[in-house]
Amino acid sequence: MSVETDFKSRIQARPEHPNTWVFYDGEFVRYHDVKLGLMTHALHYGTGCFEGIRGYWNAQREQLFLLQAQAHFDRLRNSGKILRMELPYSTEELIEITLEVLRRNDHRGDTYVRPLLYKSIEQIGVQLHGLPESFLVYTAPFGKYVEIDGGIRCMVSSWRRVTDSSVPARAKITGSYVNSALAKSEAIEAGYDEAIVLTHEGHVSEGSAENLFMIKNGKAYTPPVTDDILEGVTRNLIIGLIQDELGMPVFERSIDRTELYTCDELLLCGTGAQISPVVEVDRRTVGDGKVGEVSQELQSLYFGAVRGDNPKYKDWSIPVF
Repeated sequence: MSVETDFKSRIQARPEHPNTWVFYDGEFVRYHDVKLGLMTHALHYGTGCFEGIRGYWNAQREQLFLLQAQAHFDRLRNSGKILRMELPYSTEELIEITLEVLRRNDHRGDTYVRPLLYKSIEQIGVQLHGLPESFLVYTAPFGKYVEIDGGIRCMVSSWRRVTDSSVPARAKITGSYVNSALAKSEAIEAGYDEAIVLTHEGHVSEGSAENLFMIKNGKAYTPPVTDDILEGVTRNLIIGLIQDELGMPVFERSIDRTELYTCDELLLCGTGAQISPVVEVDRRTVGDGKVGEVSQELQSLYFGAVRGDNPKYKDWSIPVF
């Protein structure tokens, strides 16, 4: 199977059944009953913001755990502020809405939740102010986004990360993801699994849709929020695990491209990507070319926490059923 075919096989672009429940503009309705106009502003101009929230299924406990819902909805609210939009519900209400959609759809496996706030007016013309908004939540079965077991091969993309002075990187804006799509396709078509993107100044920013951690000489490093990264929810969790569980210091500082070639371990992380070790960058082996001990330990800790098996981290998630 080619890298491109394998990548496509791991992505679910829409709910498994068109009859699934969604929340749309204040009502619980069926997926196939939602109609979006061809002139919808967000479709043409990218004037929307979104989140991706994972639900992890624990088969032994027959329970679905919704991960970091509050942090995701708080970030969505901030993204909306940047795009001059306002979420019509409190964070507590948004969580209850999401739980209801998940319960109605009775997901019994790993699940992805997609909230979307967007400019819904049907008109031609670019602007943000004074336009009506819509809000929706849908769910879909979701497995791996990138490889998390055997490690992945990355390339440093020729496409630079959008700068905060052009398109705010700290907001999860629909239109800005063309930047990620360009980098990702370049990497896949060049035979790699994922892209690593630099800032306009040449510092390492992040993956196409993941934050980055570098391990070297017993220390962990991750690009700062000022290097045009999305302030990742999973990134914050990983920082805590590295410090509290591994006893390793974490430094937020700019990282140069060539540091990626000489570090001991490298990993990408995100809600979709989870924890994905990198074993090669630009045809240069990272460490010994295998998934490192730190990455393995982080994966074990992380998946124990998100699936509800570690009571120490029960506050990370909300049981759905």
